[in-house]
Formats: sequence, C-alpha cells, structure tokens
Amino acid sequence: MAKIAYVLLCHKDPEAIIQQAQRLTAAGDYMAIHFDGRASAAAFKQIQDALKNTPNVCFARKRVKCGWGEWSLVQATLYALECAVANFPRATHFYMVSGDCMAIKTAEYAHRLLDAQDKDYIESFDFFDSDWIKTGMKEDRLIYRHVFNERKNKRLFDLSYGLQKHLGLTRALPEDIQVQIGSQWWCLRRRTVEWILSFLKERRDVLRFFRTTWIPDETFFQTLVRHLVPAKEIESRTLTFLMFSDYGMPVQFYNDHYDMLMGQDFLFARKISSEALELKHRLGALYAEQGVEFQISDEGRNLYGFLTKRGRNGLRFAPRFWETESTLGRDRELLIIACKKWHVAKRLIGRLRDVSNIPALAYLFDEEGTEMPNLGGLQATMLKRTRHRRALVRMLLDYYEADRMVICLDPSALELMQDFCADRAVTRILQIECTLSDEYLRGHAERIGLAGQQTSSIALERLLPTIRNDIQHESDRIRDVGFDHHSLIRESDSDEQIAEQLMPFLALDRDAALALARTEHLFTD
Repeated sequence: MAKIAYVLLCHKDPEAIIQQAQRLTAAGDYMAIHFDGRASAAAFKQIQDALKNTPNVCFARKRVKCGWGEWSLVQATLYALECAVANFPRATHFYMVSGDCMAIKTAEYAHRLLDAQDKDYIESFDFFDSDWIKTGMKEDRLIYRHVFNERKNKRLFDLSYGLQKHLGLTRALPEDIQVQIGSQWWCLRRRTVEWILSFLKERRDVLRFFRTTWIPDETFFQTLVRHLVPAKEIESRTLTFLMFSDYGMPVQFYNDHYDMLMGQDFLFARKISSEALELKHRLGALYAEQGVEFQISDEGRNLYGFLTKRGRNGLRFAPRFWETESTLGRDRELLIIACKKWHVAKRLIGRLRDVSNIPALAYLFDEEGTEMPNLGGLQATMLKRTRHRRALVRMLLDYYEADRMVICLDPSALELMQDFCADRAVTRILQIECTLSDEYLRGHAERIGLAGQQTSSIALERLLPTIRNDIQHESDRIRDVGFDHHSLIRESDSDEQIAEQLMPFLALDRDAALALARTEHLFTD
C-alpha cells in the first residue's frame, strides 16, 4: 500500500504548518519540512518544539534562504528530499506541497489512486516546442547565466542579462539533456527520487547548469524525471489543483469553493486563502476520514474560465441596478412579429399606430438605427441591447407606461424568442411568411454580403436555392419549437384570414384587425 512522504516548503504561519503536519501524518503518512532560512529562528523553533514527539516528521538538515525564481527553491527541495529518503524507508511516494496547499481528498483515496498506477505524476513538456510559457523570456532562461534575483535586485538582474546578450555570451545546454518544463508540484515514486539523487552525484555538470538558470523549479525535476524514467511510467500532470489568472497570479480558494474542490480530479488544492477559515477547517478534517465517496466532475478550470469571461464581457455575478428582477413583469405582454421581409413588418406596425395605442418598435435587435428613446445608454449598441434584452424591454415598457408592446424580430433570432418566452410575462409570436421571389433573394444576398455588384448571374442562380432553403429552415425552426402563443399568417391568405390571426394576437376588434390586414401595399417588394 502506498505511503506518502510529503515534502513541505514553507516560510510563514508556524501554527498552520504544525496543524498541516499533524493532519497529514495522523493517517500514517510522513512529512519532511524545509522552513525558509529568511523566516525567524523563533518561528522555526516553535515548529520543532511542537513536532518533536511526532516520529513521522523530519526537518531538512539545512535552511536555505529562498527567493522566487532562484536555484534556492530547488536546493531547499533537495535538502528536504534527502531528509525524507533517509528517515522514511517505508515511504513509496514523495509529494511536493507548500504551506498554502491542503488535501481535497482523503488519505484512503490518495493511497488508492497511487496504488492503481505505478507512475510518476509530474508535468513534463518540451521546453522549446510546448506553449507552457505564455509570456516573458523563454530560451533566455537557459542560454544565459542568471545569478541575481529579478525581484530583489532587478537592476543587477537586467544589467547582467543585457550585458550577456550584448556580448553574445550564450552557453550550450548539456548535450544529452532535453529540457522539460511544468508545474513544480509533483508526486514521484521512491525509485525515481533515488535515481535523481544518485544522478546528481555523478553529473555535476547538469547541477551546475541548472544552478544559474532562471526559475529552475519549473525545469529541474521535470527534466531529470523525463531523462531517467521511461515515458510510459510518467503521467504528465500534477495532482495538485491550481489555477492562474490572466495576469499570471495564482487563483485563491475561499469558503464557498468546498463542493467545487471536492469534485476535482486532484489530491490537493493550492492556494487556500488565509481568510478561508471555514474551508480550512472542513478540509483539515477530511484527510483522515474513511469511506468517503467523491463524485468527480473536474469542471473547476472550465467553470473559472466561464465566470471570468463573463466578468470581462460585463456579465457580473450580481445584477446591475437596472437588472433587478430581470423579467418583463408577470402581468405584461410582449408581442413579437417575426418576418424575414423587414419592410412588411414595418408597414404593419406603422399602420398599427393608426388603429391602436400599443407601442411598437421595429427591428431593435437586428437594426442599429431603430428609433428608440434614450434609456441611459443601454440602447446605444446592438451588443448591449442583445446582452440585456429583458432589461431593455422592461425599461421600454416602463418608458411607454404600457403593459403591452410590439417588437419585430428577424426569424433567425430564435434564441431571443425562446428567452422572452421563458419570462414570467406572456409572450405571443406572430409569424409572417412571405413569398420569396428570385429578385428579392438576389437583393437579400447582396444585403447580407453573399453577393455583390460583380457577382455573375450564373453564380447567383446557383446560390438562390440555398438561400431560399435557409430562410425556409428559419421559419420551420420557429414552428417546430411549439410556442404556446404562436400565430401564422401567409402572404397568400385573404384579408379575412389575416384579420382572424391579428385579432387574438393584438386583442383588437374585427374592424381594427381588418383595417390592418388591408394595409396598402403590405406585401409589395
């Protein structure tokens, strides 16, 4: 059965480190701790004193002063690994964690997962061919020597880097080493760790090379594992769930992320916010539990990407002030006229204004220049209108002080129709099917950019049947949905037949409906 030796790199919060060590070793696992040399001696003594009677805990023989992007992080890891290998002969796996990591699965689950496959879990992608590095320097991390810390001594870092570039002081990579890159959070088998430590004693040239590379914690172990272990025994992934924002900053997890974290196909999560006390308490109790079943959905990264994209697009998590109760209103009616020939629908609503006081707007979601009142900028662009469609219609109803309103939509806007029909308000749809002459279709092709003045008549003749079928398909889709309040009129219908459909749709008497049906040149192109 798998037994894990956790390799913990930490630099703060002694109390949290003590608790983490006690939790992870209580289930029979081990821990080797490296506490940053920059942290206070008093804090380190507090940790040592609290854990001195815990046999499954050891401390790295030397404390290194660690700096981001430096070799010191790798050296600290090696010291902790040497300690773990020497003190825990029964450990089968060595798992790299930080003080900000917490288990999101039970020890039972973790051991079962590691027993299932005899593999090393470490991200390991080709340094030059992969796109793992999104921004910043790439090959310059390796071919130049970096001895200064970019964050603490930026001036010296830039001066040294710039001077080497100017003088062409590049260096070759070790000939038999293919540099890899990936996350620093890995889980390696005992045999692999022993191979790495043995390799470093023999290949001092490789050790010297990585000592002066930039951010070696993303390349050192990743490269050596790929060099020493057969590819079929490497699972190129991390077992620690972590995400980064678009700005390269680690995403932090809070109290309300518990259920989401439980569903991820990982053993640990990083970073848990220091303020997420409830989450820490729940995760802390989880590791030692028995018989817990996990429903793995693994949607975390997709969910994060979806929500952050909504934020970038202006779709915030809380409604805007004018989106409160984003509905048209339970006692209101929205009347939609769906017609491909826009001029037919416009003539109809133009005549409607003469026989009724129902407010009517033309193609407000299809045509930028539709005449509309000023609604504080919400009506300014098609993007805003469509994105906040219900809020827009609600504000229009408020503006006109009406409970009923007519709008026109192109038949292609099926998604808008479905959305409005899902509202609490009553939505009625009047579909108008017109005869489509070849001349009309040619004009339509030019309006939507499928043809131009130079398009040959032969090409147009071939195109027209496809356009006709496409328009018919849009009409069929509306009818296939089976809307509750759907009416249909055709150009071939008599005035009386058209009036019969207009009466319930607009709640008009027979005379007013006939007046509308007899609109002069209603279907004329």
